[in-house]
Amino acid sequence: MRYVSTRGSAPELGFADVLLAGLANDGGLYVPDHWPTLAPRRSAGGSYVERAVEVMLPFVEPDIDEITMTHLCTEAYATFRHPAVVPLIQIGENQWVQELFHGPTLAFKDVALQLVGKMFDHVLAKRQQRVTIVGATSGDTGSAAIDGVSGCDNVDIVILYPLGRTSDVQRRQMTTVDAPNAHAVAVEGTFDDCQDLVKAMFNDADFRARNNLSAVNSINWARVMAQTVYYVVAAETFAQPPTFVVPTGNFGNVLAGWIAREMGAPIKDFVLASNRNDILTRFVNDSDMTSRPVEPSLSPSMDIAVSSNFERLLFEMNGRDGAMTDEQLTGFRSTGRLDIEADQRSDFVEGTFRAAAFDDDSTLAEIARLNAATGMTVDPHTACGTAAARLFAGTGDQQGPMITLATAHPAKFPDAVEQATGERPELPPHLGDLFDRDERTQTVANDLGAVQALVEALTR
Repeated sequence: MRYVSTRGSAPELGFADVLLAGLANDGGLYVPDHWPTLAPRRSAGGSYVERAVEVMLPFVEPDIDEITMTHLCTEAYATFRHPAVVPLIQIGENQWVQELFHGPTLAFKDVALQLVGKMFDHVLAKRQQRVTIVGATSGDTGSAAIDGVSGCDNVDIVILYPLGRTSDVQRRQMTTVDAPNAHAVAVEGTFDDCQDLVKAMFNDADFRARNNLSAVNSINWARVMAQTVYYVVAAETFAQPPTFVVPTGNFGNVLAGWIAREMGAPIKDFVLASNRNDILTRFVNDSDMTSRPVEPSLSPSMDIAVSSNFERLLFEMNGRDGAMTDEQLTGFRSTGRLDIEADQRSDFVEGTFRAAAFDDDSTLAEIARLNAATGMTVDPHTACGTAAARLFAGTGDQQGPMITLATAHPAKFPDAVEQATGERPELPPHLGDLFDRDERTQTVANDLGAVQALVEALTR
């Protein structure tokens, strides 16, 4: 498998180089040069690890062989607290929830980042290299990334998070990790500011080379690749192709589902569930992709103005024309508006994506409703998903099962859950003392020079 940039001018790379590079040197995102056909199951009763290896092997060979991949996946998913890794729970007639939060940091990001961390250490050990990972987080990526690489011998990691815009649990999961190679930094700005700073560091060729930068955000292809597996596993459970309902802000999670369907997974379509920061809902429903200021919400991981992973789908919409994609995104950056031709949009949206957005009041009402109806407690992001599933369940074009992705454990957002239900969810035992642990963090201005100086000081 070879990989190409969505901007069209970076060199083609193999998997290991793409893993370490993160962002392409032309500012684009790497994608495979073709979508492989989904491998059939070798065993009807195979485990999640076995299916993960079968799904991902075409993307990583020849850089990682099957024996090594099996070892890495076995180690990664042994950290999950449920034997099914990502269990399906029925909550109503033709309504299911897939719980993706049984990893160490209680969020769906663990599914990818427990594996990606081990891939980094494997490739770097073979090459006798060391990298500095810089990443931006709206809440969950940071803790999952730090947990995934904190034990790695060949990696330093610096995660930027928006000051005061994560939950206390999310922040503490980053700032209380006692590992000399892990650093959490609060930026005086929004998640989009953090994301822009990371991209700017990668686009500074001297800084990138001097610090041997790498990335674990969903700009890194390996993140998206690992997320395709749970779509495949869930879809193959049902006799009829399901609809996946995906709480989404940065588009990486639902993009993984779209890729799984392109590979041949039996999936009907996707519902995007947003909060008040609804750029993706506006695009799907009204062809309006206009950036607006971020409004803080009860579901902060979706408080995003620009969905960076949409670039990979736009590249496909453009017939894999990198120059066209680059021109459109350069214009988007300067004007805040992305215009896509109607026929392009209809080819990729109709029959594939539906969307709905919910404000905080609706989110709280859905947490309370679901808890009263089923006894299940969900976090605010998942609640946007179950609300969207309920909205579309009664429509004429909805057939077959609907699977809402539960993206975080409710205890990551205890204030919102308590406000909705009157009960405060408890953290699992392995995080029971989280609020007694010492925090280790620094605050920095939303300034590229200041952030670059701090990154170099922390990883020197």
